[in-house]
Parts: sequence; C-alpha cells; structure tokens
Amino acid sequence: MKTNVGGIDRMLRIVVGAALVIWALMGGPVWAWIGIVPLATGLIGFCPLYPLIGVNTCARDKQ
Repeated sequence: MKTNVGGIDRMLRIVVGAALVIWALMGGPVWAWIGIVPLATGLIGFCPLYPLIGVNTCARDKQ
C-alpha cells in the first residue's frame, strides 16, 4: 500500500473521524460510527477509494 493521503486531507480525516466516534460514544446516532473510516484512513495514510478514482493528495508521490 502506497501512501495516497497527505497533508490537510489527512488532518481533516483524523479530526472529523475522531469527532464522529466521540459523538457516537457519547450517545449520538448509530451512523456516527462511520467516523471510524476517515479516522483509520487518516491514521494509515491510505484510502482504498482514491486509486479507483485516480486521486492522490500525498505531495511526495505527485512528482
């Protein structure tokens, strides 16, 4: 797996994902557990959807 999530994209995924998971833990709606997906992809640095649609936000791989 090559890193394809970088910089601002990665930070946003972690913040939004963590916020959704915390909301779910505090009694929010069940759908808030979807925050696990952006949190995991932000921490890992790889989004499996990006290669399928031809996106790469990681600056070091764009050269």
